[in-house]
Amino acid sequence: MPELPGAGMSLLSADHVCVRFGADEVLHDISLKIDPGEIVTILGPNGSGKSTLLRALLGIVPVAEGRILREAGLRVGYVPQKLTVDRTMPITVRRFLSLPTRVTDHAAAEALARVGMAGQEREQMTTLSGGQLQRVLLARALLGKPQLLMLDEPTSGLDQLGEAAFYRLIEEVRAETGAAVLMISHDLHVVMAASDRVICLNGHICCEGTPRVVSTAPEYRALFGLGTQGALALYRHEHDHDHEDGHPHHHHHHHEHDHA
Repeated sequence: MPELPGAGMSLLSADHVCVRFGADEVLHDISLKIDPGEIVTILGPNGSGKSTLLRALLGIVPVAEGRILREAGLRVGYVPQKLTVDRTMPITVRRFLSLPTRVTDHAAAEALARVGMAGQEREQMTTLSGGQLQRVLLARALLGKPQLLMLDEPTSGLDQLGEAAFYRLIEEVRAETGAAVLMISHDLHVVMAASDRVICLNGHICCEGTPRVVSTAPEYRALFGLGTQGALALYRHEHDHDHEDGHPHHHHHHHEHDHA
């Protein structure tokens, strides 16, 4: 993967990328870039190529046309979609954080504290809840001090409160570390309000923009239907005070009690 020193400020970019599996073109003419510190969400239905795009950006899947550029020495933290923990093989959270690269107890403790799992080193991975497991995966991704966090459907399997809590955690991580975030979402009707950009994918980029702009785009509605209340719901928190803008109807996922 070429590393161009003079390729502007973007951490990672795709330039007219096509990906083919045999004769089948899975991704067509994808151009996007991720700049330092921004949160980008990629939304798309099943089979739209979301995971393939993430894998192409990670350099795991070869591109048939176009190119992917990354800033020289870019540190990427990856949170995979599913982690299968072997239920017969007990492994503690602490040991898991040292796979595949050993880390110090101090670094492990720091990463766990950052994701709200302080002091949980001795817990068995097999006994964690879905939300706790995602937090440990995120902690492991943070150990390498990434400039870019890439998350593949990190909230699949979590309920709405768990999803809201995880989104809030991602916002905190971005605020504290300055890492950019590229997140793939399976939930077509809910997107983290903190996303700077939302990209709708269906083999190609259908539309992109701020969450509010995308939620009203005809391409989005054509692709994803009207869903709950006819628009993309934006997660907001009590402290956003964003209802001063006179649009209280953007708050239908507003949870007073989300201490998940």
